[in-house]
Amino acid sequence: MRWTASYAADPARSRGRRHIEPGGETRGPRDAFQRDRDRIIHAIAFRRLRHKTQVFVAPDGDHFRVRLTHSLEVAQIGRTIARQLGLNEDLTEALCLAHDIGHPPFGHAGEDALKAATMPAGGFDHNAHTLRILTKLESPYPRWPGLNLSWDMLEGLAKHNGPVRHPSWALAEADADYPLELGQWASLEAQVAAIADDIAYDNHDIDDGLRAGILDLDALCEVPLVASRWGAVCDRHAGVPLAKLRPELVRDQIGVMVNDVIEESRRRIAETGVETVDDVRAAGRQLVGFSPEMAQAERTLKRFMYATLYHSPSQLAAAEVARGLLSRLFSAYAADPSLLPDEWRAALPEAEPQRTRHIADFIAGMTDRYAIARHKEVVGPVDLPEGF
Repeated sequence: MRWTASYAADPARSRGRRHIEPGGETRGPRDAFQRDRDRIIHAIAFRRLRHKTQVFVAPDGDHFRVRLTHSLEVAQIGRTIARQLGLNEDLTEALCLAHDIGHPPFGHAGEDALKAATMPAGGFDHNAHTLRILTKLESPYPRWPGLNLSWDMLEGLAKHNGPVRHPSWALAEADADYPLELGQWASLEAQVAAIADDIAYDNHDIDDGLRAGILDLDALCEVPLVASRWGAVCDRHAGVPLAKLRPELVRDQIGVMVNDVIEESRRRIAETGVETVDDVRAAGRQLVGFSPEMAQAERTLKRFMYATLYHSPSQLAAAEVARGLLSRLFSAYAADPSLLPDEWRAALPEAEPQRTRHIADFIAGMTDRYAIARHKEVVGPVDLPEGF
């Protein structure tokens, strides 16, 4: 049994689940948060992440990250931080694994397309769609919709980026069904999941960008954080070919950022004097995060990554194709619902905005390659850029 702090989420004191499960939780010696984690791992929506874009759209290289591998890496970083802070590792891991389940195909380009297509019906937001999937759409159980996750899990997914003052329709709907106290901060476990996500994609996107030849190491080293770590790596491994040191650079940066979060979070927790998870929710501020110096360094790194990787000509071209593909696919299904698969067509609502949202649910669940295949089937072939 690992040590846990008094302000850690406690599965024995979980606020429970939306639906009472007949016979209680009897399948094996697992607590509530371990069950949450396992329900995510066994979810179809989680398995689909292996064919959803992380950075590179529908990557044809086996070594590039996708949403599934990204989520696993976030979970690894999250557990490390949670362990050092005395938090519940199982809840942290479950939140990390589930945080991107609501992403549509083609990453943020796909989200932009669905947001535009569904604007008359309230729009689309991948974080809120995560809650929609886990409480409504993914339904493997005979007596209730969704995975029937714990309140603590749903709260963490809804608010891992902080209190939600103006929830989207999907999040407002989930909150109305099972109030999640959207105006308060979430547990420390949820806050860890959020910062672990930042650390993972900051550094692993560097790895993928260098591998793809889009990022240039010399230009990357103009970023102060990167320059300091690259210098330390080269000094530590003098004489080793530089190409073999690139993974070491990524590892070094992750370590430095993780250590910074642990030290800064301990300082904030002590300063605030929180003693329980309810104290954390009522603290009125983020307690897990970077130090001011690291936060500034990380913002500088992000600006570089947007300018040179995310908004590179090849990435912008791929994103434009992806947006067009999903927009045309949505229009085709909206104009002729008979094109939908039988089970989706049978459940299609007559009234708006539910009708539009239903079509968006179907498209959002697609993988990159399934969306491409369906476009060829219902719209026609599409010219895909190299690497698509």
